[in-house]
Amino acid sequence: MPVLQNPAAGNIVLSEKGENLITMKDWRINSTHEHYLIQPIDLLNEQTICECFAHIGSPYMVAMEEPRSYGEIIGNLLSENALLPFGTAVCEIGGGYGSLMRGLLESYGDRVRHVLMVDLSSSLMKRQCRILKNWEEKISFVKGDAREIIRAFRTIDVIICNEVAGDLETWTGLDPANLPEAVKEKVDRYELSIPSRGEFNFNMGAIDIVEKICKIGAKAFIAEHSSDPIIPEEMAFLARDLVLDGYPREIRLKGHSEYTIRFEHLVKTANCCGRKVRTGSLADLAGLQNKARMRSIFVGRMAGSEEHEILYELLDHIREYRWMLIL
Repeated sequence: MPVLQNPAAGNIVLSEKGENLITMKDWRINSTHEHYLIQPIDLLNEQTICECFAHIGSPYMVAMEEPRSYGEIIGNLLSENALLPFGTAVCEIGGGYGSLMRGLLESYGDRVRHVLMVDLSSSLMKRQCRILKNWEEKISFVKGDAREIIRAFRTIDVIICNEVAGDLETWTGLDPANLPEAVKEKVDRYELSIPSRGEFNFNMGAIDIVEKICKIGAKAFIAEHSSDPIIPEEMAFLARDLVLDGYPREIRLKGHSEYTIRFEHLVKTANCCGRKVRTGSLADLAGLQNKARMRSIFVGRMAGSEEHEILYELLDHIREYRWMLIL
């Protein structure tokens, strides 16, 4: 594994998977920046909730009480919280295949004045251009790191950051008794909880994007795998073998690793920046149907049919997801 010496940042380790791992002392920084910037991306190699509910014809729609695209679900949430009035300017960071924005525009396109799609990946941006062609007159595409250009978003009303926060820099292998200065500064400023002992991981990039969103005054929707998930009361069975108050864990994917998000840290960051927050379970937000049947399938690990397998796979995945609105 090659190592590039960098006295200012520690050792930059270029792994065989292609991700950058910056090591200093006994900790390192996981980043997917180069993976998305350079590699052709195929999201079919990882299960995303956005693509599970990309359109009404998806096989995962059997889980819903009222089949709706993921974009419509997010549009409904924004509308119910008065974040989608007529003339709204929306920015999506890391829009994947464009499925979320397509669903949102199909349901609420008359309210949206302008859409800004920001992405590191050229291949994904090409897919977005094709899928959003019907609304091309109101959409702009920018290739780049949103955090580097976010100051230019001051005319944006709502920022959508869906299944992206886990890709941002996570500082791993941290010792609570010997924190790097940058982590200690965030922990102290926002009074963030950390373990009393044992190594842990810290979502520095996710906290950074929340700070920047708050600074420009935009509202925001964020959703991701959570290390402190919220389980709906009527679906308590989903808590089985799940850590509900943990710290970011690694999710290994093809060519890179992502990390779950400790949402408590993001909520505290936004609150300390003077913003109100709403947060909840994505399973609850999606409106899954027939809870008794879902319980039987999940608890019994039923796989007697293709539909049962689809539902079990979805439940096992979505239960860990959490969303938040920065108001």
